[in-house]
Amino acid sequence: MLTTSTDEELVARCIRGDRDSFNEFILRWERPIYALAYRTIGRKDDARDVCQETFLRAFRALPGFRGQAKFLSWLYRITLNLCRDWIRRQRRAPFVSVPEDVDPVELAAAAEPSEGIEDLVARRDLTRIVERVMTRLPDEQRTAIILKEYHGLTFQEIADLMGCPLSTVKTRLYQGLAVLRRELAKVQDAPASGSGPARRERV
Repeated sequence: MLTTSTDEELVARCIRGDRDSFNEFILRWERPIYALAYRTIGRKDDARDVCQETFLRAFRALPGFRGQAKFLSWLYRITLNLCRDWIRRQRRAPFVSVPEDVDPVELAAAAEPSEGIEDLVARRDLTRIVERVMTRLPDEQRTAIILKEYHGLTFQEIADLMGCPLSTVKTRLYQGLAVLRRELAKVQDAPASGSGPARRERV
């Protein structure tokens, strides 16, 4: 059963050898860690492996944790490093899945959607486009978008996590979202051909 203990209190107990406290860490943070891994590499089984390895490495490194950052941010850093290692080993392009509760149009600051069936079809297409564009963004831009838009971290938390100035995080995020806006605008503004439906540009 989860307690109301803070992360700092649980860390102190873990360092003293209380393994139940670390199990509580896992129950508390497993879902966001798995979500981050899955949104980064896009494979459920491998995301689960990354999640498990994250907590294993955290457990081994916990005595060296000094609380300079939030415990969750520390876990995020371990997870992102493991995801980068996985992508490098597999030589794969990263995959970013847009979660169901995130509207890709809102995410990229595009036009407001209507309620017609055609719009529902178009939205699915936009979701696929967002996913493809995200795979082509530089790693730093993609990571900034994932942490800010999907995981709700503040700019300062992302800056601390990525080890860069606050202004750099903002620039990376805005540049990445600008690319998404441009690609969605291409689709929405694609002219119709003379006798057929509007053609969507490929991303």
